[in-house]
Amino acid sequence: MNHIFTTQRVVTSEEIDQLNHVNNVVYLQWVQDIAEQHWAELSKNNPQPDYIWVVIRHEIDYLQQAVLGDTITLKTWVGETQGVKSVRHVEIYKDAVLLVKAQTTWCLLHAKTLRPTRITESVINTLLPQK
Repeated sequence: MNHIFTTQRVVTSEEIDQLNHVNNVVYLQWVQDIAEQHWAELSKNNPQPDYIWVVIRHEIDYLQQAVLGDTITLKTWVGETQGVKSVRHVEIYKDAVLLVKAQTTWCLLHAKTLRPTRITESVINTLLPQK
């Protein structure tokens, strides 16, 4: 498995729905947020200003629920990357219990033209740093 990026957060009242658990849209936002945080971490020493990432597909399995005050651990890593696409995996836990797993397909765009562009060796080296 590739480098795993991990972060934690505590569930806030704004993230709770009428069923008194974290709303499914909030999990989706967390998936987006950790992807952006991980890219920022990976690219901090090798900025890639010519490129931007856009989501073209989300697959999310909601397995368990989280409630107000729970401490949540989010983990992400980069999977298959080729052509113009890169797959990112996210798992969301409460303690050791897997709550949500997601797989998102991202497409690399050229920042000026906003057109899909092949993932360069430099971007691959940023996404998948050698150990």
